[in-house]
Formats: sequence, C-alpha cells, structure tokens
Amino acid sequence: MVICGERRFHDGRRDLVTNPTLIVEVLSDSTEADDRSDKFRHYRSIQSLQAYLLLSQYRMQAELLLRQPDGTWSLSSDQHPSESIPLRVVEAELSLSGAYDQVELSRSPSL
Repeated sequence: MVICGERRFHDGRRDLVTNPTLIVEVLSDSTEADDRSDKFRHYRSIQSLQAYLLLSQYRMQAELLLRQPDGTWSLSSDQHPSESIPLRVVEAELSLSGAYDQVELSRSPSL
C-alpha cells in the first residue's frame, strides 16, 4: 500500500488506513476471486484510491487498474520481463523483472 500525504486511520486504530493511493495484491488460488470481486468493490469506494495493482503468484503478470477522472476504472496488463508498470499516481514505475526477481514461478494447482 502507498499513501500520499498524512496517514488517516479508522477509529484511531493504527492498523487500518483509510486513505491509500495505491494498493498492491499478490494473487493466489485462495484469494484471487475475492481480490478481483468483493475486495475491489470495497476498494472502489475509497475516495483516495487511484490505482490497484494485481500481481500473479504463478506467472509473470501484472494487472493495473486506474481510476479515471470520470470515476470509471481502466485496466492494463503486462507480462513481459522487459516491461515496466507505470505507477504515475505515485510518480514511480515497477519493472516486472524486478518485481519477480528471485521468485520461482510454478503452475497453480488449479491450472
């Protein structure tokens, strides 16, 4: 998670941030459906959230969802090691080869 500006917490708790700008999730068999549906539905209601990045656990693949000015979300996908994911909302980019450095990719049991 990336937060731009001062952190804000829910009900004074120090473990529940309410103003993320970017959230990154690593998908697995047990979390992927929830990360793509119910969790993302909740995340879309967070006004500060501008980008949601999903990284596959089983193959070199990144999906970036970006909030558009009209409130809709656009999706881009990258899967080549030489590609970089532009994270303009936090003035950064993430190289796929860097994100997966020293990660042994194996096929998911469900594939």
